[in-house]
Amino acid sequence: MIQPEFLQMLRCPEDRTPLAEVDAATLEQINAAVAAGTLRNRGGELVSRKLEGGLVRADGTYVYPIFDGIPILLIDEGLALAQPGA
Repeated sequence: MIQPEFLQMLRCPEDRTPLAEVDAATLEQINAAVAAGTLRNRGGELVSRKLEGGLVRADGTYVYPIFDGIPILLIDEGLALAQPGA
């Protein structure tokens, strides 16, 4: 879990909108797609590591992964929630 004060400072690297922690159901869906080998990030790379958490953009279109407690706020690492398998 990210501290609320830190979360308030974080912004989407693309459109600078606020981010929120992804809900458990969405995280489970994302990790199921990772396990199935069907999830690709915006850079086109296959995601092979399960997320321990994620930060969802205000419009709900992208999730930025959290690995080892560190949010990966790079545009190419974003995961589109509308993609098949996500």
